[in-house]
Amino acid sequence: MSLRSYKNITPTIEHGCYVDESAVIVGDVKCGTDVSIWPLVAARGDVNYIKIGARTNIQDGTVLHVSRVSEANPHGFPLIIGEDVTVGHKCMLHGCVLGDRILVGMGAIIMDGVIVQDDVFIGAGSLVPPNKVLESGYLYVGNPVKQARPLKESESVFLKQSALNYVKLKNEYLAESDNLLDV
Repeated sequence: MSLRSYKNITPTIEHGCYVDESAVIVGDVKCGTDVSIWPLVAARGDVNYIKIGARTNIQDGTVLHVSRVSEANPHGFPLIIGEDVTVGHKCMLHGCVLGDRILVGMGAIIMDGVIVQDDVFIGAGSLVPPNKVLESGYLYVGNPVKQARPLKESESVFLKQSALNYVKLKNEYLAESDNLLDV
């Protein structure tokens, strides 16, 4: 695992987190309790900050980045990910805000200024264009993403369960090896 400071800001990893040894986390990145960061994830909090909420999992090959402060955008776009979020393999999250209990399908791209409200499914391979708002309680799919339908009760329940499944899995990984981060 590679935790790197940038401009004297070091990533903050809370208790019980798992960060795979092949992941790279740079600069102003804060991981809440029980977060899991899986192989080959790159999280770069260099020109703005990244905040990852409790029990969220960031799966293999995902890229997390931000946009800098500018005259046109005085706050830039940080990346804020809520609690109990599942981010599938090879996603790209860039300067967006995700609420709680969200599933981001494999290969999805979510761009600057996007706001995803709580309790949302984003289908695999979807592209969420800049500044779009995804309303709570729906499945979104496509390129560009479109609201497909309301979530079924079973899907709403699965959002929280998916996060808990990854908490269990990261705990198994932590128990397997002394090499893994457990702070």
